[in-house]
Amino acid sequence: MREKYATVETSSYTGRTSIPDLPEGTAFLVVLYGPDMGRRIQLGADPFIIGRVEPVDLLLPEDSVSRKHARLFLRGGRRYAEDLGSTNSTFVNDAPIREVELTNGAQIKVGRTILKYMTGDDVEARYHEEIYLLMMSDALTQARNKRAFDEALPREISRAERYRRELSLVVFDIDHFKRINDTHGHVAGDSVLQQLGGLVRARVREHDTFARVGGEEFALLLPEVDVGGAGVVAEKLRASVASAVFSVRDLEFTITISAGCATWRPGCSAAELYERADKALYAAKQGGRNRVVAAP
Repeated sequence: MREKYATVETSSYTGRTSIPDLPEGTAFLVVLYGPDMGRRIQLGADPFIIGRVEPVDLLLPEDSVSRKHARLFLRGGRRYAEDLGSTNSTFVNDAPIREVELTNGAQIKVGRTILKYMTGDDVEARYHEEIYLLMMSDALTQARNKRAFDEALPREISRAERYRRELSLVVFDIDHFKRINDTHGHVAGDSVLQQLGGLVRARVREHDTFARVGGEEFALLLPEVDVGGAGVVAEKLRASVASAVFSVRDLEFTITISAGCATWRPGCSAAELYERADKALYAAKQGGRNRVVAAP
């Protein structure tokens, strides 16, 4: 039986400063994914409309967003989210909604944009914690982002050299990912990336570094694992992905990945290690895809 995965929503950032403090007890949205990542939008007593065409309170000029897509409003001192009959639905914590009460930390997805609802007396501190996570995380997959990976790779190489331990790198990507975007749209492509991220995160060790380093390209840094072990890890991931069913709205389909593995050798730089793994990935692609190739 194929394994089935639900969509998971998440976080990422640009780097804003000079943001004024907010009064206690306030509520706001943080843009986790989409235009102006990291932007903070304060909410008041008036209904807050999100849509593709002015006049709205949050303008999202995406094809996947309806003219008047969703609204947030207060009722009895509590804040609610309501879908306004949009084409692609409004999601709160991964579930399509008509109307739902928002709780602190709820994630709202409108089109391809992901927002986080925050309220309470310590919102300022929690906002800055969120920004740190945005700086180091990928919005769709909850993997580390390229910045975090670029910091981790030389650090792990230094550790491997100091303690004379093995270190391997797996680089993989989704086969024919462009075909998914072209056939089903970018919202579907984003959902596939989210689901793939959840699948991989459930299968790696806590001290491994799993990162999204490109559009559909990922890297997995494996301390104390030799090239044979890396090949086993990559093959298990490949088989898990190939056997999973990815669900996007009313669609279900399968995908495959190709992977390249390389192990660090004394004197090998971070760039050289990545290049060897990337060349092995290219060989996997050239060899027919849906396979794992280890660098010599």
